[in-house]
Amino acid sequence: MKSTHYTAREPDDSGFIAYPEAEHQVWNTLITRQLKVIEDRACQEYLDGIEQLGLPHERIPQLGEINQVLHASTGWQVARVPALIPFQTFFELLASKQFPVATFIRTPEELDYLQEPDIFHEIFGHCPLLTNPWFAEFTHTYGKLGLAASKEERVYLARLYWLTIEFGLLDTSQGRRIYGGGILSSPKETVYCLSNKPEQQAFDPIEAMRTPYRIDILQPVYFVLPELKRLFELAHEDIMSMVRQAMRQGLHAPKFAPRAA
Repeated sequence: MKSTHYTAREPDDSGFIAYPEAEHQVWNTLITRQLKVIEDRACQEYLDGIEQLGLPHERIPQLGEINQVLHASTGWQVARVPALIPFQTFFELLASKQFPVATFIRTPEELDYLQEPDIFHEIFGHCPLLTNPWFAEFTHTYGKLGLAASKEERVYLARLYWLTIEFGLLDTSQGRRIYGGGILSSPKETVYCLSNKPEQQAFDPIEAMRTPYRIDILQPVYFVLPELKRLFELAHEDIMSMVRQAMRQGLHAPKFAPRAA
């Protein structure tokens, strides 16, 4: 597992996590800026989730506040985790309808991008759509499949997750919109992904699993769902058969330069 220089904050005996004022200010900067950027770019299901969550702007929300809304809407909750967790823990949590949230927030120096998922990425990027039954069902199914998968199969499942839940796009009657949390928590990628610079492909789960990615660059290719319900339908298809087919066919050539040593 990769190392991190961030440390998740611990709750007190009542479950309350105290953050310093400087970290509340970082949250305020991030959410204020990003709410403006996602206007006319985020899908309606995500915006509905943002409205349901009613995230505070002036402070980092407590996990219990998020849990009240998620549990009432889809039976999910968030679970406090360290900055980075192994695959096994990740799948175990999703399989039990718990979404991992690392209780730290990025520093002002890494305001625009950091490689570790912080509380802003997890809560602002992902939790709004966990109020949506279609998205929640796919995420739950994904966790159960990952738990039973081999190490090799998990690598292919990881690409499916990356190119849907993290970096997925969606066609709507209003035009192309974003549902991926990795995009929606990034001001630069929110604008970039809908421009004419990257490649956009109709969603195909096997093709997504065969597509290499890097976590430290703007994505060169995005997959576009015809509607968000496609994830719900996918959850009821034989995803592991698709994984085995993708493994037999092998990876596509990467559309990016190799990472500098």
